[in-house]
Amino acid sequence: MKDNINPNHYLKYNITPTTYIIENKLNFLEGNVIKYVTRHKDKNREEDIKKAIRYLEILLENYNKIY
Repeated sequence: MKDNINPNHYLKYNITPTTYIIENKLNFLEGNVIKYVTRHKDKNREEDIKKAIRYLEILLENYNKIY
């Protein structure tokens, strides 16, 4: 069965990004950074790094609203 939440490119890790995000109570922006940084070598390479950077920029821009 295909797992859209934890696809094959996460199977080589000891913990999936989803589990890490939940266990550490990360918010949406933080979770996306973890997801894209974790998978970049196995999926979209530079595109995923750019996505992670963009989520960090959004987090920084809204830091005082979030925390």
